[in-house]
Amino acid sequence: MVSSDHEVPQKKSKDLRETDLYAPVKAFLEVQGYEVKAEVQDCDVVAVRGEEPPVIVELKTGLTIALLLQGVDRQAITDAVYIAVPRGKGRAFFARVKDARKLCLRLGLGLISVRLPDGVVEVHCDPAPYQPRKITKRKNALLKEFQKRVGDPNTGGQVGRQVMTAYRQDVLRVLDFIAKNGPSRPRDVVAATSIAKGPSMLSTDHYGWFYRVERGVYDLSDGGQAAVVQYEDVIRGL
Repeated sequence: MVSSDHEVPQKKSKDLRETDLYAPVKAFLEVQGYEVKAEVQDCDVVAVRGEEPPVIVELKTGLTIALLLQGVDRQAITDAVYIAVPRGKGRAFFARVKDARKLCLRLGLGLISVRLPDGVVEVHCDPAPYQPRKITKRKNALLKEFQKRVGDPNTGGQVGRQVMTAYRQDVLRVLDFIAKNGPSRPRDVVAATSIAKGPSMLSTDHYGWFYRVERGVYDLSDGGQAAVVQYEDVIRGL
């Protein structure tokens, strides 16, 4: 595997090309004892050191699906496959690198960035077999939401519409109770709906549907009255 970073002076270029990445990457590998050659059997960069498996680096001016597919294809030759892209500036670039690193780790690819024009090369991750770590807390939250949600009120991939969560469904049940019974106390809401979080839903009023008439008594706001009409079909299904 390759390691650390290495600085190679390079002339600044307005029109970035894949070939601009080659000299810094080549120098970076040669410092570590590799013999490096370009365009060998359709591979952008091939590096060999003694009897070790060859290292392949694919160069692109941006992180694209085509580059990732190219890297995956080269894994039929060697496990030591890296993809290299120009290094950008600012937080936006590092946010993209963070996501790209996750994806490369899943694919078993290494990720390299080259800072032009000064030629600083940085290895963000090395190729390695992907071993996913399951987060039990997230799985439990997923299953809890799935089990608590009534029916299937959403459409997969929906955009521009608020997701109907189990929490929102419970608030609608509280809304419906007050709409039918008038100003109510939290304990009456809990007794009738069996929603233990009913009191906090009323006091927090996340959707702006309730207001406190007096201490310990809640009624529907104008927004709540409108929600009764807007979500009539949903409430009927609950």
